Amino acid sequence: MNVEQFRDYCLSKHFVTEDLPFNKTTLVFKVLGKMFALTGLDADDFRINLKCDPERAVILREEHPSIMPGYHMNKQHWNTVIVDGSFSQKLLLELIDHSYELVLKSLPKSVRKELAKQQ
Repeated sequence: MNVEQFRDYCLSKHFVTEDLPFNKTTLVFKVLGKMFALTGLDADDFRINLKCDPERAVILREEHPSIMPGYHMNKQHWNTVIVDGSFSQKLLLELIDHSYELVLKSLPKSVRKELAKQQ
């Protein structure tokens, strides 16, 4: 997966927007204003920060050297994933989905009900 494919995948999800809120090179994807993924457009290698369940985050970091605590993020809830081919694209897509779902679940129940009607 490259940055364009990552962008397309994120934007294919319901209620997702993209933004450059920090600077011209940090691309952020949000669900109704809440971040679930970001990447640096100027990095030498392709890295993605993704939200993750804290227990799962620890397991992933132990199993994959290219998954580490989130750079410039809450290290308990975010991972930085280096997309270097050391794990499957299926796992990467699953991690993006997991991040997206965590953010959706964190929205107020009334908002989630309204979103469900719109899908």
